[in-house]
Amino acid sequence: MSKHRLGDLPSVENLQCFLAAAEHLNFRRAAAEVALTPTAFGQRIKQLEARVGAPLFERTTRRVQMTESGLALIDEARHVIRALQGCLDAIRTGSAPFRFVLGSRFELARSWLAPALAEMSKDQPRFDIDIYCGSGQDIIQRLEAGLLDCIVTSAPVSKSNWQALVLHPENYVLVGSAEMLRTTPLNEPSDCANHVLVDVDRTLPLTRYVQNAPGAELIFQSQRYLGSGEAMLEFVRAGVGVAVLPEYMVANYLKSGEFIRLLPKRGALSDTFRLLWKRGHPLARAFISVAEYLQELPLR
Repeated sequence: MSKHRLGDLPSVENLQCFLAAAEHLNFRRAAAEVALTPTAFGQRIKQLEARVGAPLFERTTRRVQMTESGLALIDEARHVIRALQGCLDAIRTGSAPFRFVLGSRFELARSWLAPALAEMSKDQPRFDIDIYCGSGQDIIQRLEAGLLDCIVTSAPVSKSNWQALVLHPENYVLVGSAEMLRTTPLNEPSDCANHVLVDVDRTLPLTRYVQNAPGAELIFQSQRYLGSGEAMLEFVRAGVGVAVLPEYMVANYLKSGEFIRLLPKRGALSDTFRLLWKRGHPLARAFISVAEYLQELPLR
């Protein structure tokens, strides 16, 4: 293992500037976050690049992009800052809190994850967890880049350097509003031709749970792409489309009779929500504790 003199190591302030720039990919916004002028901020980044001997960002007049060296530094820089914070917290409180950032889809965070973590904060105050909300692909990319410590997702991800714990099964149902179905029934697969299908995007990530189940292909009148399950839910409620949605999201609407479960004999494939993180993460034990806590709280 190579040894470095303290004078050869990057400064904490420069690493904080680097992480702000990596988060925003905009030097002006990043400079404001760390309370520096853009000029002073740029100098900090140049000092760090000189210290590590490689460019960390590629800048043009229109955008900022990270280099391979920059991407490689993110995880280590975050670990350094976290470790220093832990040292201070351990001195002040006698025990260091578990501080990290967990990524999730917005609708899951709002309905289940945020309330669950709020309860955990009261039961286990050492856990100090920030939440980042984004699309399924966004949080996966941020975990890969080291911008998130762990994520909750049901997306199909298989990486040898990632570790996962199953939290809950995720079941899906094809639904429509009862009011709309009174005038335009959907009792047989052929009736799909009279209805608009809504999904997140053109890849139909939710519809595939029904389309890939045994049976003939379902062909709809048209398709609309709404970006999130929350938006899809509102379109179904308004009676302007049908959708495949997670059962936990529509359970109350089905119970009240506002929604009707469509083609129940066809069935649907299921999935699981999992907590994912990179193997070797220093907070892996904390992630396992969080997963065990979340396993006890049903989806809603």
